[in-house]
Amino acid sequence: MKPYYYSISEYLKNTYGEKIYKIALDGGFSCPNRDGTLDTRGCIFCSKGGSGEFAIHTKGLTIDEQIKAGLSLFHEKKTGNRFIAYFQAYTNTYGPVSRLNKLYREALLHPSIAGISIATRPDCLGGQVLSLFKELKKEFSDKFIWVELGLQTVSEKTASYIRRGYPLSVCTEAIASLKALSIPVILHIIIGLPGEGMAQVLESIHYANQYAVFGIKLQLLHILKNTDLATDYELGRFKALSREEYLDMLTCAIAHLSPAITIHRVTGDGPKKLLLAPLWSLNKREVLNSLHRKMKLEQVYQGKEFFA
Repeated sequence: MKPYYYSISEYLKNTYGEKIYKIALDGGFSCPNRDGTLDTRGCIFCSKGGSGEFAIHTKGLTIDEQIKAGLSLFHEKKTGNRFIAYFQAYTNTYGPVSRLNKLYREALLHPSIAGISIATRPDCLGGQVLSLFKELKKEFSDKFIWVELGLQTVSEKTASYIRRGYPLSVCTEAIASLKALSIPVILHIIIGLPGEGMAQVLESIHYANQYAVFGIKLQLLHILKNTDLATDYELGRFKALSREEYLDMLTCAIAHLSPAITIHRVTGDGPKKLLLAPLWSLNKREVLNSLHRKMKLEQVYQGKEFFA
């Protein structure tokens, strides 16, 4: 049976002939939204871990040691022999290029690593960083380099509310610069941001289609404890999406997404100890099963409503 959407798992199996898992890494980075360059509070939804709660516990560990620790977690799984080194926590191009070079090379040199995926901000991709990507891409031609951009939304109003810290034009420029180097781009889009409905989500989907990005992460808004977003939630300034509301918005987004774009995420993981709402998202397997049942029942598939 034809899949309902073009998952990154399907892409990797088709490309490499085997299952490839990610190993989440922490390179010890900060963020201009936290160190005072732009702000000190971070994005409104961001926890102290900077989206790196699922990275390998890293105190005192090198990248190579983190990869080894990550590999040990998969010893019971029937997987292939290659993995993705995922630089996840905070902004992973925000530092001296000499340090970036050392960290990326350490990951790329590991024999079990098929490639690296670097999560960052579009406003942290200066000329030196792009030159480094170009150099590494040439040197490690048998491996891949992906860059994940935290766009979240194309709405400038919402971007201001969540303290994203850069205008949409910066993301557009970053996509163009990366595509000029033939580096695949993965956009992060959040569904359920305060004040946003289906119309705003579709605007973000159309943006991904317009710039023909390689991949997209469709992330349910998680409200985490001890964040400014949690404060607004507890004050009743907005409501978290119900599972039914989320699935409605998600299936509509997938239907409008170009079938050529790989989907890397359709819900996301909220750390159990930090998650305030929506608690239904903790049962990730049931969310995925509900999505697939809904798409089958309603005969929805990726690209059904996409028109080039």
